[in-house]
Amino acid sequence: MNSAGIDILVRHPVRRRRLTLDQYHRLGEAGILGEDDRVELLDGQLVDMSPIGPRHALAVDALNELLGVAVAGRAAIRVQNPIEIDRGTEPNPDIAVVRRPWRGYPRTHPRPEDVLLLVEVADSSLETDRGAKLELYARSGIREFWIVDLRTDGVDVYRGPSGDAYASTVRVGSSGLLDIEALPGIAIPAASLFA
Repeated sequence: MNSAGIDILVRHPVRRRRLTLDQYHRLGEAGILGEDDRVELLDGQLVDMSPIGPRHALAVDALNELLGVAVAGRAAIRVQNPIEIDRGTEPNPDIAVVRRPWRGYPRTHPRPEDVLLLVEVADSSLETDRGAKLELYARSGIREFWIVDLRTDGVDVYRGPSGDAYASTVRVGSSGLLDIEALPGIAIPAASLFA
């Protein structure tokens, strides 16, 4: 659909059909959605994911390496793999730190109670990450969420989910240290994410 068509739907709200997680998975099984389709299911709607640029990829790689070493034996790192939030939401965060093993393993993706930390690396996706994703993550009880802001070289750390928001928000600059509340003793330098 072109942008003019989307504008019409925004100006003139129409009833929309929301997908369930089962329907979303069946789209993949039927070959309608393939492995190369960069979409995720957010609140029952298929949402295009932004392309991954070189700087974004480097930040994800750095997080994977630093967190992998830091949480070894205490938790698992998942890179750009699904998290099952509810029956209509299955995002693919850039990084998920999950307890090992998570409930339902290996039959299901980790769920909010299994997640110690979610991280989104944001440049072109910043508005979605600070908007829809933040609200969905808070509402589902994700205990800690970081947004690595490549536009300003800082990390927004959200803790204490409460309704559709987080009770605590702290901005960590590139010279600061990032710690994971659920895993005491871990600290990684924010500067490593902004090479």
